[in-house]
Amino acid sequence: MEKPRNIQLRLLSYGVIAYMMLAFAWWSVLLFTKNRDAYQAKRDHMRIVMIAREEIPPTDEAFYNTTAFRQLKHQYEKQEYMILGEASVFVLSLAIGVWLINRGYHKEMMAAQQRRNFLLSITHELKSPIASIRLVLETFQRRELPKDKAEQLTRNALLETERLNKLVNDLLLSAKLESAYQLHPEAVNLAQLMEDIFEQMEAKYPAASFTFNKQTAVEDTMGDVAGLTSVIINLLENAVKYSGDDPDIEARISQHGSTIRMEIADQGIGINEDEKGKIFEKFYRIGNEDTRKTKGTGLGLYIVNEIVRAHKGKIAVLDNEPRGTVFQIDIPVVKARNGT
Repeated sequence: MEKPRNIQLRLLSYGVIAYMMLAFAWWSVLLFTKNRDAYQAKRDHMRIVMIAREEIPPTDEAFYNTTAFRQLKHQYEKQEYMILGEASVFVLSLAIGVWLINRGYHKEMMAAQQRRNFLLSITHELKSPIASIRLVLETFQRRELPKDKAEQLTRNALLETERLNKLVNDLLLSAKLESAYQLHPEAVNLAQLMEDIFEQMEAKYPAASFTFNKQTAVEDTMGDVAGLTSVIINLLENAVKYSGDDPDIEARISQHGSTIRMEIADQGIGINEDEKGKIFEKFYRIGNEDTRKTKGTGLGLYIVNEIVRAHKGKIAVLDNEPRGTVFQIDIPVVKARNGT
């Protein structure tokens, strides 16, 4: 929600704009009135002079048919159009200015909200594994534990360390993507890469159901293995995160001509249409950080989108049937050059 000070500033801005509109409306009416009065005075003066000089008979029809009157009337109408044109340009310019200001304000508020959400989420994401690792170390320090208990705590600490490592890598990678990211292409078979990552995900999330479907033969392509691995892992972990207690994840890969298509589908909560265009923005997360239950920093899909773009590919967000989401990635096949 907007802070009271921001609301006051916005109301003040609207007040100034309303005052400008009223002042300009009054100026326009006054200018029209002055122009009309000047025209009528000139018309009456011209008629009196022409009748006094006996240039025309004292009738309205004779005066209105004179060249001098028609020129005067044409000049008056031209001035009216000029005033109307200037008024229209001013109102249009003011309307465009208000629209641009509102759009900029809205974007700034959204960016500020995303930064706030990011700070809240990153604080939680850092504190939680650090606290878990510290608790494990303090437990080892204070007492001797049975071997099975010690092994369990060690596994938990390693998982939290891996979580911290991934978070730091995502932060570093997102910083590189803004300026200094470079691909390190090498021959890679995306089908084999996806299958290998699936095995890791099955071990990491034993409660989830993973299905890998290789629909056609897929040839090797030149790509950044680390970047593509990050893409697949981020999408799979997102699918698990937003699929409830019993995640059901399916990955499909196929080749159509010179394009390799990867699809990762879940049966989760889905994504609203108005959110689909925003989820790839940096730090953007659906909902509010104060009430959100899922973990994350808003960097995963941003990284996915930027790496796919770096490979000259495209990513689309589709609705799954009967529910859930499908992330569809098209990567062009790049042949290895001779000598590389």
